[in-house]
Amino acid sequence: MVKEEMENRIIMFRHCQKDIYCFSIPEECPICGQSFLGRRLEDAPVSIPNSFVDGHHEKCSFLIKPTKGSFLREYDGSSDLHVGISNTSGVVYNYIETGVQRADRGWEECVCVPLVQPDMYSLINQWDLYLERFSTTDLWLPNRYNEYEHNCYSYALTFINRVLAAQSKRQLSRTEFTERFVVPRTKRASRYITLYQELCRSYFYIADGLQTEEISSQF
Repeated sequence: MVKEEMENRIIMFRHCQKDIYCFSIPEECPICGQSFLGRRLEDAPVSIPNSFVDGHHEKCSFLIKPTKGSFLREYDGSSDLHVGISNTSGVVYNYIETGVQRADRGWEECVCVPLVQPDMYSLINQWDLYLERFSTTDLWLPNRYNEYEHNCYSYALTFINRVLAAQSKRQLSRTEFTERFVVPRTKRASRYITLYQELCRSYFYIADGLQTEEISSQF
């Protein structure tokens, strides 16, 4: 199911002075009915960037996914979210009621916040050791879990701040980290979800050129 969703890329093409969003170019225009066979479109189709990635392919990252289901199919904008930290092999460490989990599956459709620059070789080489040692401390035992005050977000942000402290860098509050790094990505993801779900219902989304410029600039 997840693989099928990720393969449904949204594309946009122009016809009848409108911008038409769909999963694949139709044989005829949904507005005027003109056949596209042997005809040239006004502009080459463009692909709308997918807001989601396979978290198991993203190393040293902060990952977000719905607690249940997937973003593109079930998420309604108000369901609970779950977060985790990936190691260099794509295993996602995440904290739940039964303690720290090390998941090698289940995070195939995520919002991703990369935490390490590609050229930070020293930190990357120590990342897995830092993460494993951090995860085995008493702070993350199952009995310490609290849905509101000591949860998956607490675990992830505390680890991020431990890494920052080890590098003698300023730590981040929950509010600052969320507003700077999480909110911009989840806003883009929300717009992508809305467009994707609309296409699943009606096959096409048609917009004026100006409206499309506004939509495209948001992805």
